[in-house]
Amino acid sequence: MKIDLAGKTALVTGSTEGIGFAIARGLQDAGARVVINGRTPERVAAALARLGGEARGQAIDLATAEGARALVAAEPSFDIVVNNLGIFQPSDFFDTDDAVWERHWQVNVMSGVRLARAYLPGMAARGWGRMLFLGSESAFNIPVEMIHYGVSKTADVALARGLAKRMAGTGVTVNSLLPGPTLSEGVAQMLAAETATGQTLEEAGAAFVKAHRPSSLLGRPATVEEVANFAVYLASPLSSATTGAALRVDGGTIDFIS
Repeated sequence: MKIDLAGKTALVTGSTEGIGFAIARGLQDAGARVVINGRTPERVAAALARLGGEARGQAIDLATAEGARALVAAEPSFDIVVNNLGIFQPSDFFDTDDAVWERHWQVNVMSGVRLARAYLPGMAARGWGRMLFLGSESAFNIPVEMIHYGVSKTADVALARGLAKRMAGTGVTVNSLLPGPTLSEGVAQMLAAETATGQTLEEAGAAFVKAHRPSSLLGRPATVEEVANFAVYLASPLSSATTGAALRVDGGTIDFIS
């Protein structure tokens, strides 16, 4: 099985590091012309230097309507859009104010809503397209330490399902991808206290999974490349019969059969 994305254009939001960067690299390796995105020119430039090839970058904050308009003005058309942009912030429910909820909603949900409105009609007109939303196992296993995050990820799954119905018959597929704990830079920062005691990042990640995600069958965090491999497949012509699905790359953390 060979994934060939030659001639396709792809946007990956929030892609200067972590899962987003790994997806951008995977799409480029498959032949797509990739645009990466981050909030600052410095981070975008650094990511482009790591990525190499013919990738382009857009330093735009997509958590705002103004940012979305600026991106669409600069990049009016894509064949593949991966809505990877997301934040998480552990915080007890009773200490989490409206500002935190609103920030998670704007970054994790509305950024994808705006780009779907902008880019799906063009995909439909051309008769082919792929839109992917990065959900999370937290969409189903709502984490008690960050309920606000889990709610936003559940919304992403619902959004992808609804949009898949809306795009039915157009040649455009819309899916959500559900990673479990993944060794991204953000997770590494969260585990910094443990690694400071002499544990490796991998050891600290495995200990976190066993303590906080005991239903995991994998027993360790995934790598960003393991998540990206699934995303690249979903972005390809090979996934043409898959749409409206919430697809798990969670190491078996979600404890139900699907």
